[in-house]
This record gives sequence, structure tokens and C-alpha cells, in this order.
Amino acid sequence: MTTAEPPADEPMDAFRGDRVYLGADHARNERRTWIVATICLATLAAQVTGGLMFNSMALVANGLHMGAHLAALLVAAGAYAVARTYSTDPRFSFGTGKVGYLAGFANAAVLGVTALLITIESVERLLAPAEVEYDGALVLAAAALAVNLVCVWLLKPAQSHAHDRDGDLNLSAAHLHLAGDAVISGLAIAGLAAGRYLGWSWTDPVAALVGAALLAHFAWRLLSRTGAVLLDINPSPELTAQIRARLEGEGERILDLHLWRLGPGHHAAIVVLAAAAPQAPQAYRARLAGLAGLSHVTVEVRDHLTP
Repeated sequence: MTTAEPPADEPMDAFRGDRVYLGADHARNERRTWIVATICLATLAAQVTGGLMFNSMALVANGLHMGAHLAALLVAAGAYAVARTYSTDPRFSFGTGKVGYLAGFANAAVLGVTALLITIESVERLLAPAEVEYDGALVLAAAALAVNLVCVWLLKPAQSHAHDRDGDLNLSAAHLHLAGDAVISGLAIAGLAAGRYLGWSWTDPVAALVGAALLAHFAWRLLSRTGAVLLDINPSPELTAQIRARLEGEGERILDLHLWRLGPGHHAAIVVLAAAAPQAPQAYRARLAGLAGLSHVTVEVRDHLTP
């Protein structure tokens, strides 16, 4: 195994000396998350009050969903604040870039519970129909849809990251919450309109049921994506292949290669190489320099005869 010392100004195992692996749009995303949380708080109060006044299950469901959004947005905003505050804390061996993924996983669980609650209440309304004041409910549902569309626009991710299709999953989780709510608002309008103009009282709770199914689907997608990051599943076969191609270009053989995500747009790799004429680890790291999305690298080099 090579033991050559790196230059004094070169970290032994990193491209980034500061160990800060936050997304490029961290500050922007944090600011917009707080803005949208404030908007959702006002909308929540209006929807729940209107749903109770007009006896609309779709509006109450939308209000409950907005309450879940508010909680999700507060969790997301808090995660941004924590990651930023402790980004240089040495207790975090690989930085705080994963705090947002933990928040996204928690928000996915909240989304799933919300879908379950809406389903239960909607089934009860189907079995025991209640009179709905359609005119007032339609006005509030339309207003909710307008608010949701504004929030979805505000939370739209600014950019994608190299070799990281998921990007900032903390923001994506919040964005998906609001996008789902926009769809549910549209369903609520359709259900209320059918009840108002066609006399189909069952369409209001059915609209809520369809929305609940959509939320469950969104929750599963978020759980899968954030869980994959938290469990360090290989995030990019393409980046793995590029690392392998660059390091095996002169007859070396990779014995072990691990790639995982540190934060939005940031990946780390640990590589064990075997070579007939081993070079210093710095020489192999130099082959990887400039590889988009690769922020932290540890290289171990062995003589090819070493077991």
C-alpha cells in the first residue's frame, strides 16, 4: 500500500477542504420555504373555516392537507436552518448535506398519514352523506387552487445537479406536497361543481378519495427516494462508471468502489486500487479532478500482488 504524504496544502481525502456539502441553491430554497409556509398558514385557516361553514368534505380535506403542508414546510425550513448552522461542525464527519433528506423522509411519512385520514373521513361521508353549501365552497376551493399554484411556482427547484437526478429532496418534498394539494383543489372544484349543478352529492367525498390516493402515491415516491439516500444506495451508476473508467485507464484494477450522496449535487467515493506499479494516491485523485458531482474522494492503492 502506498504511504506517500500529500502536499501540506492538499487534504488527504477530499476535493473540498471546507467539508460543506450543501446544495448550490440552499439559501434561496430556505428563504422561499419560509415564504410559502406563511402563505399556507393563512390558507389553512380559510379552508378549514370555510369547510365547516359550508359543510364540504372536500374543503375540509383540502384544509387538513394544507395543515400537513404547513407542518412539512416548517420541517423543511427547519432542516435548511440546521444544515446551514452546523455545516462546518466537525462532529458531522461528512457535513450536514443529508439533513434535508431526513426532513424529506419525515414529510413523506406525514403525507401518507394525511392520505389515510382523508380516506377515513371520505368513506364516512359516503356512508352518511351530509348537505353541502356548494356556492360558498366553490369560491373557497377556487381561491385555494390559486394559492396552491402560486406556492408551487415559488418552490420550483432552480436547477438540477450533475449526476443527481433527485437534486434537493428537501425542497422536492415540500414542492410535491403543494403540487399534490393543487391537484386536490382541482378535484374538489370538480366534485363540488358536479354536486351543485348535477345534484350528485357523492362526488364531493369521491373527489377527496381520489386526492387521498394521489397523496399516497406521492408519499411512497418520496419515501423511496429519500430512503435510498439515507441508506447510501448508489445514487449514480453513470458517475460510478466514469470513476472506474478514469482510474483503470493505465492497467490498474479497482478492488472496491463505494459511491454515496453527501448532499444535493455532492457525492463521495472510496476507492481501493490494485496496480503493478502503484502511484501515490494524489495521482489517482488527479485523474478524477473536475468530475462533476464528485466532492469527496478517498483512494487506497495496493500492489497487485498484495492479497
